[in-house]
Amino acid sequence: MNTQAAPLPASFPFSAIAGQPRLREALLLAAADPALGGVLIEGPRGTAKTTAARALAELLPGAPFVTLPLGASLEHLVGTLDLGQALAGHALKFAPGLLARAHGGVLYVDEINLLPDALIDSLLDAAASGVNVVERDGISHRHAARFVLVGTMNPEEGSLRPQLLDRFGLCVQLRNLEDRAERQAVVRARLAFDSDPEGFRARHAAAEAELAASLRRARATLADASALPYGDAVHEAVGALCIAAQVDGLRADLVMLRAARALAALEGAEAIGEQHVRRVAEAVLLHRRKPGVEATPPAQAPSAPPPSAAEGESAIDEGVDTGDDDWGALPPEPVGVARVKPLRPLIPAASLAKKA
Repeated sequence: MNTQAAPLPASFPFSAIAGQPRLREALLLAAADPALGGVLIEGPRGTAKTTAARALAELLPGAPFVTLPLGASLEHLVGTLDLGQALAGHALKFAPGLLARAHGGVLYVDEINLLPDALIDSLLDAAASGVNVVERDGISHRHAARFVLVGTMNPEEGSLRPQLLDRFGLCVQLRNLEDRAERQAVVRARLAFDSDPEGFRARHAAAEAELAASLRRARATLADASALPYGDAVHEAVGALCIAAQVDGLRADLVMLRAARALAALEGAEAIGEQHVRRVAEAVLLHRRKPGVEATPPAQAPSAPPPSAAEGESAIDEGVDTGDDDWGALPPEPVGVARVKPLRPLIPAASLAKKA
């Protein structure tokens, strides 16, 4: 009896994904610097979320692609410790979880908004720090867990709490394609892949190799702390964008600088510029921006010059009050007086006279 596992089906090439440029860029940024905190993808079904995540793993040499199922427990995610062995004086026995399996690869979480908050918390902790810490009854174990976190959610099925949303590094919002040419191009590419996966992959092999090489170079550049310097203008651009978005805290500023650095490394730039900040700003601010705030902050209006003497004289001539004390005051409005029924005393007047 042959028990050998069947080979996994070939993945759709990352370079062939069409119609989702923001998604591709966000995933490449997270792959270049996994410490960004992962990518949250919001969008309806059938918008290439899973396809893009699987394709990203193939750009990383030897990277595993691990999926977190909806019914997973916390122990299934972070791993478990055998307390009996430890208390008996034997060596600590650790059973690794999905975070250990995903080290060096991609951890994909579909419908992340349906997971328990405690599970999402541990997931985001490990994604940001690159380390998984398991503690139980005073015994702890830690191991490396550096992976690219990709979470997806359909907003129609609920959202995440703001505290959890803020901990995702980047966010991309996908919509259904409404352009006919784009839709036809995506469908044709998918049909061509399904009919001949190996031939389709061979036609995109050069582009895939180029993307993989750019990721390797970017990771090597980002590992050098002295690489990609930036000046005060970059700091000012980041601060202005975050203030305009009315974000809470400083996490958005830090993530935006890291994302701009990752983008500069991917493009082979020698320094981080304001153009890199502007490119990554929307992915950083989309899930952190206060409701009702415009996506693109308006340009700062120049301060109005003081009125000239001629303007002041014309205002006085026209009978306009130019004083500052009553600016915006409204004239008093007459208030109608209603007739009130006379009140009857609580103690009759005759009783008062007798007491007197």
